[in-house]
Amino acid sequence: MSSAESQTAEIDGPRRALITVSVMLASIMSSLDTTIANVALPRIQGSVSATQDQMAWVLTSYIVAAAIMTPLGGWLAGQIGRKRVFLYSVAGFTVASMLCGVAQSLPQIVLARLAQGLCGAALVPLSQAVLLDINPPARHARAMAVWVMGVTLGPIIGPALGGWLTENYNWRWVFYINVPFGILAFLGILSFLPEAAAIRKSRFDFFGFTALSLGIAAFQIMLDRGQLKDWFSSTEIWIEATVAAVAFYLFVIHMLTTTQQRFVSPALFKDRNFLTGNVFIFVVGAVLYATLALLPPLLQDLLNYPVVTTGLVTAPRGVGTLVAMFVVGRMIGKVDIRLIIGTGFALSAFASWQMTGFDLQMDSAIVVWSGFSQGLGTGFVYVPLAAATFATLTPALRDEGTAIFSLTRNLGSSIGISVVNVLLTRNTQIMHATLGEHVTRYSPVLRAQLPGGPPSLRTLAGLNATVTDQAAMIAYNNDFKLMMVLSLAAIPLVFLLRKGGGSAEPVHIE
Repeated sequence: MSSAESQTAEIDGPRRALITVSVMLASIMSSLDTTIANVALPRIQGSVSATQDQMAWVLTSYIVAAAIMTPLGGWLAGQIGRKRVFLYSVAGFTVASMLCGVAQSLPQIVLARLAQGLCGAALVPLSQAVLLDINPPARHARAMAVWVMGVTLGPIIGPALGGWLTENYNWRWVFYINVPFGILAFLGILSFLPEAAAIRKSRFDFFGFTALSLGIAAFQIMLDRGQLKDWFSSTEIWIEATVAAVAFYLFVIHMLTTTQQRFVSPALFKDRNFLTGNVFIFVVGAVLYATLALLPPLLQDLLNYPVVTTGLVTAPRGVGTLVAMFVVGRMIGKVDIRLIIGTGFALSAFASWQMTGFDLQMDSAIVVWSGFSQGLGTGFVYVPLAAATFATLTPALRDEGTAIFSLTRNLGSSIGISVVNVLLTRNTQIMHATLGEHVTRYSPVLRAQLPGGPPSLRTLAGLNATVTDQAAMIAYNNDFKLMMVLSLAAIPLVFLLRKGGGSAEPVHIE
């Protein structure tokens, strides 16, 4: 019996439940902060007297710090133990959240967000590794269902919760809300999480870490600032792209050729399920998070939904994931896991197809049902995928593997969000020009609709606003069409997974 299996056998049901609650509190807290601050940015901007360009660093600093620190979390867990890394991360994240809330200037809040990202990066991957270790293989799908619920619910409810706190209290409460949950998570982990069975001391691969960190940082900054700087017409973007490409190249060559201790073990990528799972989670990250980035501005800017209403009509996405948890838990072991994942991508494609029918006069029901369908699809993909990816991976590589899994999802979401935003801007301009050709003061069609002579400049200005809204709506629909194509393209890849790569028997979620 392996050390991980013996450790699992020692943990009884009540203690396992308390560990699960503690680590998921930390995980939800971290995933929530990826979106909760977005809606508060205008209030923060006014409070610290910053420009929009400067405010972008409030989000960028968190994303870049988290991306750099994510792969390091797995190595640290092997050096000082998973429990210590967890406790330091929760404590640091909680303190950094409090510092964000009390910040009085832009540099202060950017530095606090940087600390938040550095400390919070390990929480999501380590929570996944803990849940895999404290549960026997037959319960892995159930454990991953709980983990997926926490990871996906955080970004979904973040904008609504952030908007409600900002409107009813103050933008500072967007950060203060982490403090009580951080304290509870810290105490729970301290009291119930066992020490790691073995600590694997290894030399630190400084070159590998530096190359990977530099590549990730440059790539993330390029994605975050590309739209602002008009992409490759800017020297800054060219520099960041070059640095990222060179750094990633050096990292891969170093990982494959060095005979010394590597920062990321090549053995991870020799496991077919793990490698295929990372391809899938990249697609899930791109589709799910890109959609989450598109919906709030669509609903608030084009349809004039209040922030809280936007949160309410997008919340059924989380309900869909919850339903998928129960259904998938009973299917694993009875149905080929590849069929379940393929069905999930088909449901995601169907949801994106529903979104291609959005229009400026639509009822909120289509937003609710398309969101529910996408949540259902995400659960059908994410829950078995999170279990299947690690089903054949040795427990010794779990900390490192979950870190890479989370990093791949984050990179997918960053690339997805950047791509859809670029296409949204450019397609809006193209469609505005196309539609605008027919809206001139000399257009016979327009003059027939507006009797009484040529339209006034004020009328034309109103028509221009209408044309802009219609152009934006078409651009949003085109983005959703891309999400649909991406989901459909992922379906054939399910055959790369090993058959039955999940739990050996069905699990029942009570």
